[in-house]
Amino acid sequence: MAALPCGWAIRGLSGAAALAIAATIALVLGWWAAVQVARSSGQQDPGFIVIDEIAAQWLVLVITPLDWRFYAAAFLLFRVFDIAKPWPARLVERRVAGGLGIMLDDIVAALYAVVLLLIAEGVLGVRP
Repeated sequence: MAALPCGWAIRGLSGAAALAIAATIALVLGWWAAVQVARSSGQQDPGFIVIDEIAAQWLVLVITPLDWRFYAAAFLLFRVFDIAKPWPARLVERRVAGGLGIMLDDIVAALYAVVLLLIAEGVLGVRP
């Protein structure tokens, strides 16, 4: 949830491109950090790693209008897909090891949320 106000601030001050860059940086640094933490903790996907959720949530927010209702929908959709892990997210979670696997299943969940938000924005005639 902390990703929402940070994403709003980045997007509001610097635009969608800046938020996309921030999401990419979080993804790359998160991948590296997840490798280090997983290795040192001896856990395949430590639950205390949250950079994967931040990077993925920011990815969703890139296409989300600066409107609290859309931000709430973006958050809820991402969380539903992150928890449910529909195909191929579950497959990625099980088959892709290491830091990339920790990050990638959340990115797949984000892509599902992005698709639904884009459909909703098109139906409602809202532009990000």
